[in-house]
Amino acid sequence: MRLRSVTATLFALALCLALLFQSCSGSFQTTTDPTTDKMAQEHVGDTPVASAASQMEPAIPITAMSVDYATVDGQTVTGYLAQPEAMPQPLPAIIAIHEWWGLNENIEAMARRLAGEGYTVLAVDLYSGQTAEAPDQARQLMQAVMQDPEPAQRNLEQAYTFLTEEYDAPTVGSIGWCFGGGWSLRTGLLLPQQLNALAIYYGQLVTDKAELEPLSMPIIGFFGEDDQAIPVSDVRAFETALNDLNKNAEIYIFPGVGHAFANPSGQNYSPEAAAAAWIETTDFFEETLKGAA
Repeated sequence: MRLRSVTATLFALALCLALLFQSCSGSFQTTTDPTTDKMAQEHVGDTPVASAASQMEPAIPITAMSVDYATVDGQTVTGYLAQPEAMPQPLPAIIAIHEWWGLNENIEAMARRLAGEGYTVLAVDLYSGQTAEAPDQARQLMQAVMQDPEPAQRNLEQAYTFLTEEYDAPTVGSIGWCFGGGWSLRTGLLLPQQLNALAIYYGQLVTDKAELEPLSMPIIGFFGEDDQAIPVSDVRAFETALNDLNKNAEIYIFPGVGHAFANPSGQNYSPEAAAAAWIETTDFFEETLKGAA
């Protein structure tokens, strides 16, 4: 009995040491959010290079600058604000939420492109000034936010207040890609009566009717048929829940494309699907933000 006990103890100690070594060497990783892991699989081998979406010039001249728009846990949050140069103020506004790579130059370019359609656009930062250059780093940044979402929620609530109070925005919408697509939906859930329009690009979804019921704004969503991180079954469940609740929602599923097909950053870009989604997006904001202003 004593020999077996000593042997078992030694085995357990050896196992713990092996796991500790694997963890320190980076070969043993665990996460608590399955969507983050699935998203990481969709980005294997990807890098945050500028896609064609972020290389297109705004339709009209714009001006842009860094702005401090929030304070979270005692830390100032800096975003990127873009506006048309010569349009009467105030303008309808859009909160733009970055992909899992963070608020990089490609998201800033996308903010300028959106502003070129006639909006004040605030690209927010949910990563505390950090950006990722590789998928593993992006997964860590995304995971940190998903495990502790409250600071991001306060961040987005203050972004809305900043646009309505500092820039007198008569209407405000949100848009996000990938990680930001899910947070665009969360922005609507945080501000169910205040937000005027909500655009989701292949973000994590909520399908519970009780959670979705307070939403009052029009919703548009874009998804890829081959996306394994946000599968079509989830998209259909989301669409069904919105329809059952009589929400104003348009959901598009593009055949033959996967996750991140319209991202400002990365190598999963699909030109035809991205172009079609952009037309629908600009028409949507034209109707919901300018039409309601």
